[in-house]
Amino acid sequence: MTTSTALTIDLQPLRALADEARCAPEQTLDSRRLFHGRGQCYPGLEFVCIDFFQPVVLVTLFAEPPEGWLAECIPEITAIAVAANWAVVVQRRYWQGAPSEVVVGEVPERWLAARGPLRFWLNPLTQQNVGYFLDMEPGRQWLESKASGKRVLNLFAYTCAFSVVAVAAGAERVVNVDMSKKALGQGRANHHLNGLDKQRSAFLPEQILKSWSRIRRQGPYDIVIFDPPSFQRGSFVASKDYVKLVRRLPELMPDGGDVLACLNAPELASDFLHQCFAENCPAARFIERLPSAPEFPDINPEQRLKLLHFEFAGASAAAP
Repeated sequence: MTTSTALTIDLQPLRALADEARCAPEQTLDSRRLFHGRGQCYPGLEFVCIDFFQPVVLVTLFAEPPEGWLAECIPEITAIAVAANWAVVVQRRYWQGAPSEVVVGEVPERWLAARGPLRFWLNPLTQQNVGYFLDMEPGRQWLESKASGKRVLNLFAYTCAFSVVAVAAGAERVVNVDMSKKALGQGRANHHLNGLDKQRSAFLPEQILKSWSRIRRQGPYDIVIFDPPSFQRGSFVASKDYVKLVRRLPELMPDGGDVLACLNAPELASDFLHQCFAENCPAARFIERLPSAPEFPDINPEQRLKLLHFEFAGASAAAP
């Protein structure tokens, strides 16, 4: 049984990338999304996304594909990849443990995401996510443009990609806070990998909602980034806990500054963030919602990653 034409993925972005690689074999190509089915812009293909982390083409399946789909599509993908000397990996998120299968080629024991001259260690294929989120690129670009000479607080830092970008862009200091010591350890490794000054970054393994005094002591900050999980049992639920972050802004940045409020919760629209700030930090003025990464089209913009820039006037303006 073969799949219908309607379920055929446009592989032209992958072919173009392979052509680019053949023209400049010594160049490391930026990591990127090549196909985004989850945005529901391609009916019937909501179950699949394709990413590129040189030399790996990662096909992620979020639900069981239609009968015959893999048999038809994977050989086309592998043919392109083999010609470029890349590996192809299929990960099945819909199976317990999200197992990955190397279909062709070899995956390096330690593999990397690439962003211009910067590199980021990726998680082993035994883990569900690779540890570097491609849809966050507009946020990284925003921070890169503002970080020079600034003190940055990176809350829910995970593997500290924001921090690497900020320090490389000239930030005076970045404080990374996350409850996972393992993730912060990878964050340290990312800084070391890029040869960044150790004195300009700090790593605090803290339960954020219970550690404000320790976080505040590292400040004051000029830029604050909120990038929490939408739901993490026992530590953070965005629908009720996001307001607790916003209320702390006057003590975290008493002299004012810029805030990047991130939210990756399809069930919560951007109005949720606007309300959080209006009710809990009215001195923070909304500036803009950052444009979404074009490689991540979505039939409903409010379901995709939301990145809102606010400007906080300072603690004196926030006082009643």
